Amino acid sequence: MKNTFPYWAISLAVLPSMASAQPSANEAATRLPEITVVAEKVPDTVQAVPLSVTAVTRDTLADDDARTVKDAAIFAPNVFLNEFTARKLSNPYFRGIGSSPSNPGVTTYIDDVPQLNATSSSIELVDVDQVEFVRGSQGTLYGRDTVGGLINVTSRQPSLTAWHSAAEGSLGNYNLRDARVSTGGPLIPEELGLGLAGGLVDRDGYTRNDFTGHRLDSREDYFGRAQLLWKPSSDWEVRLSLAGEHDNDGDYALGDLAAIRANPHHVSRDFEGYTHRDIVAPTLRLEHKGTVVDFTMITGLVHWQTEDLTDLDYTADSTKASTRRNSEKETQFTEELRLASAKDAPLVLTDTLKLKWQTGLFLFSQDYQQDAFNDLTTTFAPLPMMPAGVGYGYQENADLRDLGLGLNGQTTLTAWNKLDFTLGARVDWERKEADLQSTTTIPAKGNVVHLSALTAHKDYSEVSPHFGLGYHLTNEATAYATATRGYKAGGFNPSSPADSVEYGPEHTWDYELGVKTSWLDNRLLANLAVFYINWQDIQVNQPTPGAPGGFYINNAGQATSKGVEFELTARPLAGLDLFGGVGLTDARFGSGSIESAVDVSDNRLQYAPEFTANAGLQYSRALCQAATGYARAEVVSYGNYQYNSQNTASQSAYSLVNFRLGVRGARWFAEGWIKNAFDRDYVPIAFTYNSESLLIGESGAPMTCGIRAGVNF
Repeated sequence: MKNTFPYWAISLAVLPSMASAQPSANEAATRLPEITVVAEKVPDTVQAVPLSVTAVTRDTLADDDARTVKDAAIFAPNVFLNEFTARKLSNPYFRGIGSSPSNPGVTTYIDDVPQLNATSSSIELVDVDQVEFVRGSQGTLYGRDTVGGLINVTSRQPSLTAWHSAAEGSLGNYNLRDARVSTGGPLIPEELGLGLAGGLVDRDGYTRNDFTGHRLDSREDYFGRAQLLWKPSSDWEVRLSLAGEHDNDGDYALGDLAAIRANPHHVSRDFEGYTHRDIVAPTLRLEHKGTVVDFTMITGLVHWQTEDLTDLDYTADSTKASTRRNSEKETQFTEELRLASAKDAPLVLTDTLKLKWQTGLFLFSQDYQQDAFNDLTTTFAPLPMMPAGVGYGYQENADLRDLGLGLNGQTTLTAWNKLDFTLGARVDWERKEADLQSTTTIPAKGNVVHLSALTAHKDYSEVSPHFGLGYHLTNEATAYATATRGYKAGGFNPSSPADSVEYGPEHTWDYELGVKTSWLDNRLLANLAVFYINWQDIQVNQPTPGAPGGFYINNAGQATSKGVEFELTARPLAGLDLFGGVGLTDARFGSGSIESAVDVSDNRLQYAPEFTANAGLQYSRALCQAATGYARAEVVSYGNYQYNSQNTASQSAYSLVNFRLGVRGARWFAEGWIKNAFDRDYVPIAFTYNSESLLIGESGAPMTCGIRAGVNF
């Protein structure tokens, strides 16, 4: 295993001569900017909210050129995204909590609209104002599927005062081409504004198929967002947006784990496929700011569909000629109504007691359909009723429907402007329905065998309480303690063994202690949190025996996760920003836990790194009256983590280092960048595959570099 320490030493020492120089008087102020988050559904400063949240602002997204949620996630401790080369499969894990795309443990919200299926969550960040990584169960305010936390993506609002436009482009190795444009401003000053943004990006694949000489995991996509903002009066606001993305990606870069570790970014297979995805998402937001009560209504529609064709045996062996064609689509509708006490008008009970409150109603419907066909040979995955050497086809059809509602309320009683008591509760109810059918076709015998057909439904309900206590030690320091009940509904698997069609709900109790501090007149922020999570009936995503490419959710038993997180941000002098964070997690199955018929008691949970860490700096200095030079260096590290619940294979600790150097004027910039500068080889994702217990995985992104330039006016 390569030693990761030199990466840290090199990256943190790369700019000593620049940092030691005295900045000019016209540099930016040394105080850190105040950051507002909506982690508790009402705006508040990140240092005031009593929970663990990392906010990646618009400036940081631009400085780091973060184009996806995965890019932004490197700044959040105990956050890991096991994204495949095909972006439709992007599953976040917070503090060891995650699951399948159809029933995520961490839900992504885009402009307050939850992505009920993770397939639509990994999108290009265009015209985005902020990304928040909220860790810990958020079941009281957000409901089901936030047992590990949530990701909040907030778009930039159109301006009502002045027009602005921007354009930028990037060129890099692997034939990277990226172009983005945006424009926006008032159609009617102070009343009606328009915002338009979009772009396209494509690159060659990182992985070469040695059998054909082609590159597999290419990417090509087109994306855009249009917004209308209407303010008929000072206290009313209406915002209508339409977002869309079309992805034409190459095949999965999957291969035998041992083989790709021996020869990274190389596989050998006799079939090459593709993965396509389309997303359309209109959203309507209506908001009223009253003197006593604020009202918010959010209506969201998300429609996505995917089509992928891939080699199922992932080899060049003609005796294992197996492929899978998979079509999926989903339409979700969400409606949320919220009432809250006005931000600066809490209910005054006495001279020393004040009360803030909020309540909300959430309605949703979800319709998911899948049509998958596996073209197999019995030498690869034989079934008892078939002779060896006979090809056969296995088809799965699923229609899953979900209808639900949630009602929540939360109050915070503040005593003597020092002590905060928070009490909240949420009631969730939903009905899930399933129509499932699978058939097997044997062309050599000219017949069709119907394996199974099922129509079923079930209701799920839950009450999720929240208890919180906060104490303002000083104006610059706050300590807090929380206890929250988390909940994931049960449901039906589109494909699974006959005895595992239905899986049960998952429950957690999440406990957290934390302190948030500001030092040196807001030049230094330091936050610390410790947590403990106790699971019951934990849901795990596991491979379907005898069905390559198939996965299903099952309840494995008990689990716990405990750890600590520390974040630090500093601006010791004008033009110099330092940032870093570290998270430690010990997430394990409890006694008697069973996964894939194997006792996994005391095993580590999959994709729960023993630690995550990031550190970096950015320095800016005026070169002349018209231009400022800047340099940025950062390193992100992940500790050892397991690929499966049986703990039979893992990824050892690794670090990735990124550099960026550029010049910026009032209306232009140009820079060069390099990611994974030391070309570290690693395998971020792997899983057990088919009945032979084969492990396959994908190589992580290699060293990439390029140039980027842009203008704004």
